[in-house]
Parts: sequence; structure tokens; C-alpha cells
Amino acid sequence: MAFLKKDSEVDRLKAENEKLKTSLKELAILNELSTLINSTMSSSKVMEKVVAESVKAINAEQGTIHLLDKDTEKVDPFKTFIRKADETEPANKFRLDQELSGWMMMNRKPLVVNDFQNNKQFFNREAGELLIRTLLTVPLICKGELVGVLNLFNKKSNNGFSENDQRLLSIIASQSAQVIENSRLYEQEKQLIKIEKELEMAQSIQQRLLPKESPKIPGFDIAGLSYAAKDVGGDYFDYIKLEDERWCIALGDVSGKGIPAALLMSHLQATMRYQIQGNQTIIECISQANNFICANTADNKFVTLFGGILDTKNKVFNYVNAGHNLPFYLSGNELLPLRDGGLVMGMLPDVPYDDNSIKFKKDDLVVIYSDGVTEAHNEIEDMYGEKRLQELIVKNKKKTATEIASKIYKAVKEFERNMEQDDDITIVVIKAK
Repeated sequence: MAFLKKDSEVDRLKAENEKLKTSLKELAILNELSTLINSTMSSSKVMEKVVAESVKAINAEQGTIHLLDKDTEKVDPFKTFIRKADETEPANKFRLDQELSGWMMMNRKPLVVNDFQNNKQFFNREAGELLIRTLLTVPLICKGELVGVLNLFNKKSNNGFSENDQRLLSIIASQSAQVIENSRLYEQEKQLIKIEKELEMAQSIQQRLLPKESPKIPGFDIAGLSYAAKDVGGDYFDYIKLEDERWCIALGDVSGKGIPAALLMSHLQATMRYQIQGNQTIIECISQANNFICANTADNKFVTLFGGILDTKNKVFNYVNAGHNLPFYLSGNELLPLRDGGLVMGMLPDVPYDDNSIKFKKDDLVVIYSDGVTEAHNEIEDMYGEKRLQELIVKNKKKTATEIASKIYKAVKEFERNMEQDDDITIVVIKAK
């Protein structure tokens, strides 16, 4: 009896010792995780550390973290972000199949499979070829949301994964989910700051590309302004000085918004400047610019453009309207739309364009604008429209070009009230003195 009592005491002490070892192991891992929480490691480094600690602590051949991509339309929304293997084992790349991914999304709880090859629910030929024997997978849940799964493959013992293994990996997962999410948010914040700086730089470059001031032309008063709906825009306007007291004046609107539209806008500006300074007519300039855009941009990108050559000596403005909003020519009390031209640029190569001319008399004016003016809308989805613009032009015809452009912009903003500007707004006014 004394021997039995002694053996029982030894067994109890052994069990207590094992529990103590397990507790110390868990504390060591949790200490590592607490260090990660306060670090600024990248999310990939954090996940790599979590998987490495898990593989080591639970004595598995390999571990992975799969993060959930909520925006994907794939059948399996989990993507393997981190994989870590015991260096003493063959380098097979184990992964979850669709059945396991679906099960985890539905149940969101730990799963142990210690006889994978004979498991009819999850076993498939591909997994069999990868020699998966045992599997332990636990969910990564942050603030009640499933963000991924932590997996261990092939316990390096004949008994497979135990309840203690499951409990320990669950503790690791519960602590790691927040760490990983914090790290991902930190990286997203850094990326946003980087993007904001790049946008600021792009905006600065674009502003330098647009005219800094209106040209001083004898006999004419000219003004222009442009306000992008986003940080950078797709509207373009330019004044290009030519020989024989002539100026090219153009205003364009690139399809789309943001960086892609701004890039195409800069290409358009460079193309127009190159073509028009070759002593070509406005038709030749726009035709060749159209062919260039067709050849060098995607099929869904196009440009509307109104461009003309102002002969300041004879006060004649020869223009082409390539699918742009109709500018208005006010002469006396007669307000005429300038229609002549052709198709928008970038749709088809080698399309024909027509031109026309107007001869300025004293106080005659032309107002060129982008669709951000007439298509601006208020809270009840009513558009500013051409009629309001025409009335404003007639009402302010005696004012300077700068005052007219400013009046139009302010009227549009007042019409929108608290609505966010939806499109770029660009205006050029040409007035004969």
C-alpha cells in the first residue's frame, strides 16, 4: 500500500510538472505576442513570427496563416499569406481545400483532424498527394469578425494533435488576431500617407502644367480657371503662342477622373503643343492628336476638345469642336453655340474634322467650359444646365473675362450647395476689347 501511495504521488507530481511546463510554454508564447503587440513590425513579419512560434510550440511540421479576402469573388476566399515549415521536414506546401475553408467560415471554431487520409468530409486526392496526416486549424477572430485562420499540419508524434494543442493554438490565435489586424491597419495607414504625398506631388505637377496666368494680348481680354473634383483632374486648358500674332487656345476634358485621367491630360497637352507649333492648321493639329490618342490609349479612353487659333491682328478665331460641350459666342444680344468640328478624340483614327471661324467685334466674347459646369447637380439631382449658363453670360457680358469666369464658377458652386463636386470644372473666356 505504501508503494502504491508513493507511485500515485509520483504520478501526481509528474502531471503537475507537465502542467507547469505547459503553463510556462504558454506564458513564453504570450510574452512573445505581447512584444509583437507593441512593435511596429510589418504584418508579414508579425504573421511569420506567430506561425514560427506555433510550429515550434506544438511540434508540427508546418504552419500557415490564411487571411480572408472579403472583396474576392473566388470560391475560396482565403489566401495563404505566411507559410513556415520545420527545417528538418520535407518542403511540401500544405494548404486548405475549399471544403475546409467553407467549414471554417461557417463554424468559426477550432478543428482537429488526426486521421486526415481516412476523413471522408475533408480528404481529397490533392491533399493525399501532399501527405497531410493530421491537421489543427483555429479561427483568427478580431472584434467578432473572422479575419483568417491559423493552421498546423502533421504533428510530429504518433498521437496527433491533443486537446492541449488545440487550447494553446486557440490562445495564440485569439491574441494574434488583434496583433495581425493592428499591423495591417498600421501598414494601410502608412500606405495612405504615401498615396497622399504622391497625390500632392501629382497635383503640384499638374498645376504647373496648366497656365499660371492669362496671356496679355493687345485687343483681347482672356481668362481661365480650373478646379479638379479630386486631387488631380482630367480637364485641360492651354494658351500657346504662335507666329504672326496668333495664339492657340484650347480646352479639353479627358474621360474618367484621378491619376489615369491626369496622365492622359498631360499627354494631350504635350501632343497639342507639339502639333500646333509645326505651323499646322487647327484641323491638322486635332486630326493628328486624335490619331496619337487612338494609337496610345485604351479603347475606353477618349477626350472631348475645343481648340482654335486666334488671329489677334485680324481678330478672327478659327476653331474645331471635337465632341466638346458647345461653347457660346455672344455678339451684341445674339448668343450662338459653336458646333462645327467632329467626333470626340480617341474613338476612331483618321476621322474627318470640320472648322469654322468667327470675327470678333468690340465686346464680343466666347465662353468655353467643361461639362463640370453644365452637369453640376444639386441635392434634388437638378442639373445646372446650358440655359442657366447662357443667362449668366448675357447678364454679365459687360464684365471682364476674369469676372465672367469667376461668376460662372461661383454660380455653379452655389447651385450645388452642399453637394460634393462631382466633376472637374474648367472655364476659359475670350473677350474682344
